[in-house]
Amino acid sequence: MMLSHRVGRACHVLVLVLCLSAAEDFGWSANNHDSFYYGIFPNGFSWGAGSSAYQTEGAWDKDGKGLSIWDVFTHKKGKTFLNDTGDSSCEGYYKFKDDISLIKELNLSHYRFSISWPRIMPTGIRSDHVNEKGVKYYNALIDELLEHNITPIVTLYHWDLPQVLQEKYGGWQNISMINYFNDFANLCFERYGDRVKYWITFNNPWSAAVEGYETGEHAPGLKLRGTGAYRAAHHIIKAHAKVWHTYGTQWRNKQRGMVGISLSGDWGEPVDITNQKDIEAAERYVQFYIGWFATPIFHGDYPQVMKDFIGRKSAQQGLGTSRLPIFSSQEKSYIKGTSDFLGVGHFTTRYITQKSFPFNRGSTYFSDRDVAELVDPRWPDPGSEWLYSVPWGFRRLLNFIKTQYGNPMIFITENGVSEKMMCTELCDDWRIQYYKGYINEMLKAIRDGVNVKGYTAWSLLDKFEWDEGYSERFGLYYVDFRNKNKPRYPKASVQFYKRIIKSNGFPNQREIISLSSLEKQRNTAANILKLIHDPLTSHMEMVTEVVVPTVCTLCILISAVFLMFLLRKRN
Repeated sequence: MMLSHRVGRACHVLVLVLCLSAAEDFGWSANNHDSFYYGIFPNGFSWGAGSSAYQTEGAWDKDGKGLSIWDVFTHKKGKTFLNDTGDSSCEGYYKFKDDISLIKELNLSHYRFSISWPRIMPTGIRSDHVNEKGVKYYNALIDELLEHNITPIVTLYHWDLPQVLQEKYGGWQNISMINYFNDFANLCFERYGDRVKYWITFNNPWSAAVEGYETGEHAPGLKLRGTGAYRAAHHIIKAHAKVWHTYGTQWRNKQRGMVGISLSGDWGEPVDITNQKDIEAAERYVQFYIGWFATPIFHGDYPQVMKDFIGRKSAQQGLGTSRLPIFSSQEKSYIKGTSDFLGVGHFTTRYITQKSFPFNRGSTYFSDRDVAELVDPRWPDPGSEWLYSVPWGFRRLLNFIKTQYGNPMIFITENGVSEKMMCTELCDDWRIQYYKGYINEMLKAIRDGVNVKGYTAWSLLDKFEWDEGYSERFGLYYVDFRNKNKPRYPKASVQFYKRIIKSNGFPNQREIISLSSLEKQRNTAANILKLIHDPLTSHMEMVTEVVVPTVCTLCILISAVFLMFLLRKRN
């Protein structure tokens, strides 16, 4: 059985190599998933970390800020894990200077954050009111970053739509959002564009559309199955294009900045790489994910496979038109080419196989794709049910983007891993392994010719994780949410990431051994000392679990040394 499995696997590799085009340097389509490449990144490669406003700022009702859809959503019982909210979160609104000192400590080149629309426009409508206290906060944040030679990469929309726009117009279901969002973006360009040179219009619009308007898991919590996500995405794509054109006509010559969008996508790998239906299903999975937004922006229209599948299923339902909206010829030319760079968020991979969903059971975004998702139980899983560590999928996705969209300039805007267990020693070895694997696959992709210019670790801090509340932690820095001061503590991955940045990659095997072991030990000791000297009673659990055994060990060693000294003195 084992022999036949190996022979079958070898045949799969051979067929894949023959059937798919090999990349220039590595043959990225080969199934050598576990090979490690020693090398360094190009000169000037930008290393960073990220956050978003609602997840970290807190101060949800302070200094004139208006309500966002997430403020309202989280205050309804049963919408988030343990009814957690982002009301205070990391208190980043008050502690941004402390966080910038952490960014400086990491030696990061850039920091990605988002501007809260309702913090600077409480109702979302510029003619109503501009909140100067909110404007001042982001001015101070940007100035502090630049003072420390850290490049700000600013996201305009990371899901926190002003609640007034949701109540009055239905949010992204309404075409009026395009102009309101353009007004907001224009204010940001006006107030901050002299210093901000990298703008991201939307973060992961897939999630905003699908989870906000299809499944209802995220704010505003609507379940408009089969139509809501498509309509929201349609308006988001148009809004992105309008903002790109606005920057081009009004600001580009003066400010010399760039405007892009950040799209998230898992990689889809065929279950059987010799089965044409599985190959097509995997491609469809990726096209319905990242291609949904990238293909209009780079080519002017939705992926053909989306138009075909949704159109056919709509007709089977007896609908006169497709549930997937249509771009006019003018809109296609207006949208095409509206991205100076592409932000890519990526976390995990799925195996994909063909699965037909009967139309008479009701159509949804998920059933429209006719795919089934599978995971390999051997993939590392630190606790979040959706996030498995599959580094080789990252390289494949990046090569897909290169091939599909003409090798655009790419910034990795989100990549990281969560944990659900309590990290009592701040020794997040699984995160170190995740970063090691994914960053190495990104390096291979660059060697393949993919035009990646920067990498953003997700995230700088533990923070509010949307419907999961505080049960999942993505941070390089541990945040004690039980303490009102929200102190931050470096995890072992901080030292690991610092060493990668210092070496600009993986220069040799000896360096990797050092990264994986010595620094982890040093960092653990440093964290223990920090906890010993921290008087906060809220750390008692951590102290008793970590520090006491360590202190006992030290006491035993000191006692032994003292006894040896006495014995020598007697002799």
